[in-house]
Amino acid sequence: MSDDATSTVDCAATADGRIWDRVVTLHGRVEQQLAKAIHRHGIGLSEFRALCRLSRADDGELRMQELADLIGLNQSSVSRLVARLEAAGLTRRAMCPKDRRGVYTVITDEGRAVQEKAAPTYAETLAEALDAATADDALAPLVTILRTDHGERAAP
Repeated sequence: MSDDATSTVDCAATADGRIWDRVVTLHGRVEQQLAKAIHRHGIGLSEFRALCRLSRADDGELRMQELADLIGLNQSSVSRLVARLEAAGLTRRAMCPKDRRGVYTVITDEGRAVQEKAAPTYAETLAEALDAATADDALAPLVTILRTDHGERAAP
């Protein structure tokens, strides 16, 4: 075998690769802390994010594919997630009145209550996780950029 066949390619050999490695590291650390904190409310992180998106949607409803796109899941995964939310009474399914093939998931009052109770935990844990990441010299600049005001304003 030649050296070319046995050599490895360093995924962080480029500036983009190094930046992406830091993004992935930060994401992993934050997600782990968020998942642990949200679990105390009896739901998973994906379930919480689905409830958040639904609570902000017009009439508290979204098409299944739209929800999948918003929370970064594929259609199969979001179908299983919605089934869990429905079983827990946090959402219900509804047919699209204009297109009978379209299926919506709709947040229930109980789903809103769970989301509202878990939201402060999520916000506090996110802030703490990002604060902790600033202690890592490789991640601190990334956190600073993410926290820079880009026209986003906190809801009143």
